[in-house]
Amino acid sequence: MKRNLKYFLGFVIVLQALQLHAQDPHFSQYYANPLYLNPAFAGVDKCPKVHLNYRNQYPQLGVYNTFSASYDQYVEGINGGIGIMAMRDEAAQGNLNLTEVSAIYSYHAALSRKFTLLSGFQATFRQRNLDWNNLTFPDMIDQFYGFVKPTNEIQPDQTTSSHLDLSFGMIGYTERFYFGAAAHHLTQPNEAFLSNNKLPLKFTAHGGLTLQLGRRRLYNSTDNLLILHAVYQLQGPFSQLTSGLSFNRGPITGGLALRTSLGSEANNPDAVIIIFGIAPEKSPYTIGYSYDYTISAFTNVTGGAHEITFSYKFPCFQKKKGIKPMKCPKF
Repeated sequence: MKRNLKYFLGFVIVLQALQLHAQDPHFSQYYANPLYLNPAFAGVDKCPKVHLNYRNQYPQLGVYNTFSASYDQYVEGINGGIGIMAMRDEAAQGNLNLTEVSAIYSYHAALSRKFTLLSGFQATFRQRNLDWNNLTFPDMIDQFYGFVKPTNEIQPDQTTSSHLDLSFGMIGYTERFYFGAAAHHLTQPNEAFLSNNKLPLKFTAHGGLTLQLGRRRLYNSTDNLLILHAVYQLQGPFSQLTSGLSFNRGPITGGLALRTSLGSEANNPDAVIIIFGIAPEKSPYTIGYSYDYTISAFTNVTGGAHEITFSYKFPCFQKKKGIKPMKCPKF
């Protein structure tokens, strides 16, 4: 059963690449990969910061593996943040790969003593590669000997697609709440190998509210925070809503979230996301782990999804301005 489903999902993914448009990879710990969520996040922590992310989706089937790394910092001379980001997505057992390299700038404007507005711009080089010689199709199956027959599928003339992509995002925040929106793939390039289908725009809206639990004492104290957050994303005919809460209790952070696929006919819960991490208040690093417990029809066969994140904040070597860093979930 698992082996058949593995080949079926791999075939569907490749078929989407050949003739249709696919969705972007997604991360459950979206605020641990801020530049991927919204380019306006560049420099929001003021000090230089590195984020590393790994996601293994459907581990029992070996279908998706996604890697991401980013660096950003605030630069006083340009009144904003700069960042670079690289992402690698391997689908269909590594037969369909996507590589991205991005350069990002975010302008920071303190509109008042309490409210800050960020505007981010992102330029991305995208390359999608298809390993045709390693693919298997249903018409190659012999009932006795397995995949031994030649396929009648038409090989595309090009198995590599490269192009430049542009994105834009904005974020507004105070000490207690934040909200933002982003639009990715403004150039809508053609990524299909056998047809002329544009990569659809991806729209993202996100926000959150930070609540202080109890009073903080003057000595040997730690923040006890509860953060409510939500992310809505729409790309082509697909849309999803992820909402939940996270908490910070000293060096311990964690949370729960629910991801729901939205449609015109019905809303289908997809996964419950369980998050745990370590984020010492005066330490430069954070480590997070999350598990997607699938509650859709694939519950017993896919293995959900595992995600590991790491971030490191370097010391600031420049004078900090009055714009305060943004408080996001620490995962």
